[in-house]
Amino acid sequence: MVSDTHLSGFDENLKKNIDEHFSDVDLVFHAGDLVDLCVLDLFGDTEVRAVSGNMDNRRVREALPDERVMEIGGFRIGLIHGWGSPEGLERKLADKLGKVDCIVFGHTHCPVNKVIDGIYFFNPGSAVDRRMARFRSLGILEIGRDITGRIIPLT
Repeated sequence: MVSDTHLSGFDENLKKNIDEHFSDVDLVFHAGDLVDLCVLDLFGDTEVRAVSGNMDNRRVREALPDERVMEIGGFRIGLIHGWGSPEGLERKLADKLGKVDCIVFGHTHCPVNKVIDGIYFFNPGSAVDRRMARFRSLGILEIGRDITGRIIPLT
């Protein structure tokens, strides 16, 4: 999982992190604020499901939905960027997406990996921008009998 890349072109450091941490994943989620669609090229042949964010250019907003709800491994997973203040954001996202088991989101640049009222909330943070966070990060969600996630701090 990745979010808030805020890139308008190729980024060698992000490509290195993608190759290192996503080499064996089945699917990548990008939770918005790509800024430009060329960011999706960094993932090569790996399937990417992405949503647009508040900082994305017009081409991204026209090409990607604001939100997605997908059935994966028997779980309903929502993918959305987020908006406004980080205060109470998880509640706003849950109200917007309805009945889901997991919400993957971005916007705050701060990693989140917790359950609130039975919904698994996962924000991978930003892999390129530490703004409002102690470190840059991305995340891995594993879907089996349960959903589990881990945040990967980047150096």
